[in-house]
Amino acid sequence: MDKERLRQLLEEVRSGQLDVDKAFQQLKRLPFEDLGFAKLDTHRDIRRGFPEVIFCEGKTSEQITAIVERLADGGRTVMATRADRSVFEAISAIRKDATYNEAARIILLGRQPEKKTDHVIAVVSAGTSDIPVAEEAAVTGEVMGNPVDRLFDVGVAGVHRLLHNKEKLFKANVLVVVAGMEGALASVVGGLVDRPVIAVPTSIGYGASFNGLAALLSMLNCCAPGVSVMNIDNGFGAGYFASLVNQGKTG
Repeated sequence: MDKERLRQLLEEVRSGQLDVDKAFQQLKRLPFEDLGFAKLDTHRDIRRGFPEVIFCEGKTSEQITAIVERLADGGRTVMATRADRSVFEAISAIRKDATYNEAARIILLGRQPEKKTDHVIAVVSAGTSDIPVAEEAAVTGEVMGNPVDRLFDVGVAGVHRLLHNKEKLFKANVLVVVAGMEGALASVVGGLVDRPVIAVPTSIGYGASFNGLAALLSMLNCCAPGVSVMNIDNGFGAGYFASLVNQGKTG
């Protein structure tokens, strides 16, 4: 429960729209709510500025829907990542406001996010095969209140495609660069711009890419200054960190 929701809750009690017992039921779930199989961090939005996000891989549909019901009941924006269509169908059965971005594998419902800044995050992908991870980063950035500019399929195998869009790179306040294979795009972009670059290696590539390890090591050894590196395929982490940087929450 964030400050705005707490103010809204108090106003609802004062105006008689919400009785004290129901308000107490919401407040008593702080700082976490124990569901047995999961302990929901209901203070996450107060500490970090955004509610806890559901990582769907490894969870059953029953577990996910139970978590969704509890998080949504607090008036939060609910975001579920790495969700397939069967999970979306399960959530849609209990929440008609759920929407699904299939490319990003993200489900959203609850309170609509508000724009918090005019500064732009640019999400850049090397290849079309990298789009799922790039789109995960882009949607995460948007849900956290940032305008996002997508620039896909501009890898170094045809670097003229990237240079043709250099104005978009220069206008961005922070950039997320997503690449598989040898992951060279992060170094190229880092050498062109004067803004922070968040590099995301993907597991896309032939055998010697070792499911993204080659790209990860390449990005970790990047010679361009100002480049940080996320784990393999971690588009959500990149979008989240890009939002913190973009909104000046790193200090």
